[in-house]
Amino acid sequence: MTTPLLPWRLILASASPRRRQLLQGLDLPVEITSVDIDETPPPGMAHEDVAEHLARKKAEAWKGDLAKDQVLITADTTVVIGKTLLNKPENAAEARHMLAALSGRTHRVITGVCLRTAKSLTCFSDSTEVTFARLSSEEIAYYVDRYSPMDKAGAYGVQDWIGYVAVEHLNGSFYTVMGLPLHKVYDALRSSVE
Repeated sequence: MTTPLLPWRLILASASPRRRQLLQGLDLPVEITSVDIDETPPPGMAHEDVAEHLARKKAEAWKGDLAKDQVLITADTTVVIGKTLLNKPENAAEARHMLAALSGRTHRVITGVCLRTAKSLTCFSDSTEVTFARLSSEEIAYYVDRYSPMDKAGAYGVQDWIGYVAVEHLNGSFYTVMGLPLHKVYDALRSSVE
């Protein structure tokens, strides 16, 4: 059996099956835990800063102890269209409204990440521009009814049906849109080797 390239054991504090799948792709041991916070951003915070702020809040809220070879990873993803911040929709009607706003336009997906070790906390974010094709109201309703995207920022998962039919162009990392910018996570893990 080949030894992993990095010495870390990862703890992912997220209920997202997508983040779990992505992190397991780094070929390091991954343990899953959870942390609950109020995800309401502070008033007046720039939309670009919200995802990293929430990732940091999650990292600071986790109460476990870390061994010297463990890294806690927290993340949050937001969608910005024009001057509007889209988090997770509260119901199907709001999801349909969000997708209608994204239809035929370019938006930014920002994923914030924090890596916490026994000695340090490193936070960063990554942004990807996503251009959607025009979607009919029937296509939007189909997606919301069939895929129930209430747990996704901007009411969509790029790895779902809507990503196949609506994403015309990406400028940045696909994995940032999916919820974890793996290239930056790996770089931060590599830089943290003591």
